[in-house]
Amino acid sequence: MTQRKLRLGAFIMATGHHIAAWRHPGAQADAGINIDHYIALAKTAERGLFDQVFVADSPGIKHTGDEESFSRQGRMSHFEPVTLWAALSAVTRHIGFVATASTTYEDPFLLARKFASLDHISKGRAAWNVVTTSADSVHGNFGLAAHPDPAVRYERAHEFVDVVKGLWDSFDDDAFVRDRASGVYFDPQKLHKLNHVGKHLKVEGPLNIERPPQGYPVIVQAGSSEDGKELAAATAEAIFTAWTSLAEAQAFYSDVKGRMAKYGRRPEELLVLPGISPVIGRTQEEAEAKWAELQALIHPSVGLATLAPFWPLDELQRWDLDAPPPYYPEPPKGVNSRAHVVIELARREGYTLRQLYEYLAGARGHWVVIGTPETIADRMQEWFENGAADGFNVMPPVLPQSLDEFVDLVIPELQRRGLFRTAYEGSTLRENLGLARPESRYTHAVKAA
Repeated sequence: MTQRKLRLGAFIMATGHHIAAWRHPGAQADAGINIDHYIALAKTAERGLFDQVFVADSPGIKHTGDEESFSRQGRMSHFEPVTLWAALSAVTRHIGFVATASTTYEDPFLLARKFASLDHISKGRAAWNVVTTSADSVHGNFGLAAHPDPAVRYERAHEFVDVVKGLWDSFDDDAFVRDRASGVYFDPQKLHKLNHVGKHLKVEGPLNIERPPQGYPVIVQAGSSEDGKELAAATAEAIFTAWTSLAEAQAFYSDVKGRMAKYGRRPEELLVLPGISPVIGRTQEEAEAKWAELQALIHPSVGLATLAPFWPLDELQRWDLDAPPPYYPEPPKGVNSRAHVVIELARREGYTLRQLYEYLAGARGHWVVIGTPETIADRMQEWFENGAADGFNVMPPVLPQSLDEFVDLVIPELQRRGLFRTAYEGSTLRENLGLARPESRYTHAVKAA
C-alpha cells in the first residue's frame, strides 16, 4: 500500500466530453439545464469517492465554425457554475465543487463574496478555477471595445487573486463571538479593510461575510502556457492541464513545480491533474466498439470546427479530409498551449484531418484512453508513479453512462492497487486533497512581528 494517493476530479461537461455525446443514447440530451441530471452525477461521483466535481465555464458563447456546425453544437445552454454547486452542495456531504470564474470579466468583490458564500453553504467544499478567458468573442458582453492581450490578462490575474484572498481575510477566524449574554455579536478589532490600490484594481473592502471555513476556497488554475504556469506556481493549489504523452506530461510536471520556490512555495503545495477521457469496456473489443459508435456520430462540419482555432476554417474546407493538415502555423495568440498540444499530436501521429478531428472530438486534445478497467488503471498508475501527475481530471465521454462505468469498474481496480482511497479522509475539500488551511494575512503579519 502506497502512502501517496491519487487525487481525482470529475470534469462534468453536461452531456459528456465527446463532441457528439448529446446524440448518444447513453447521454441526457438536455443535460445543460437539467438539475436532476447534475444531482445524479454529483451523487455518483461522491459514491466513487472523487475529491471534486468541476465544470468549465465562459462568460459568453464561443464558436469558430460556420452556421452548419453551429446548429449541431450540444453545449449551447448550461447553468452558471456557482449557482449550480450551491444547489448540489445541499444533496451531498463530502465531494468538493470547482467553479470557473474569470479574472478578466468578473468583479473581485462580487467574486470573493460568491465563493465565500459557496464555501459556507457547502461547509468547506468550494474551489475557484482561476481563468483569464482566452475567447475574444465575449468582450462585447461587458461593454469593452476589445479582448485584452494575454500579458495584460495574466498581469491582472495575479493582482486579482491577491485582492480576492485579501477580501476573504476581512474577518479574523474568531471575529464572531455571538455572545447572547453580553450582547456582543462580533469584535470590530478583528475586522480589516483591504484598501487595495493597484495597477488594475482599486478595492476598499471589507467583505460582508465572515472568513470561509477553508480559510480560502481551494485555488485551481487551468492552462499550460508560460503565463499560465507562472500564475499556477504563484497562486494555485491544483492545476488542470492537457497532455497526450508521458514525456510531455513529465516535462510539464517538473517545469511548473520547479517554478514554485521563487514564490516561497513547496512542490507538494500544487497538485498537477492532467485530463483523461476513458472509454471503458469489459474487453478491449467492447471499448473499441464504444469508441467507434461515438465517432460515427460526428458530423464533418462539427469535426472541422474543432480544428478552426488552429487553422483557418476556409482553408480546411477546401482540403481532403483524408490528407494531412494543410500546414502548421504558429499557434494563434491566446490559445498557445492548446495549439501546441494539437500541432504536436498531428505531427507525432501523422494524422489526417479526419483522424485529427476525430481524436479531438473525444476530449479537445486531452488524453483519450480506450480499454478495459485494468488497462486504464495501468496507464493512470504509470503517469502517477513516474512524475507526470498527482491525480487526474476524469473527463467522461458520455454522461451519465461513462461516469457510472468509471465508478463501477475503474475505481475498484485503483483501490485494489492501493492507489485510491476507500473512504474520505476529512469533511472539507482541503482535508481530502491533503492541502493545508491558509492563515489570514493579518494573523501571519502578527506572528511575523
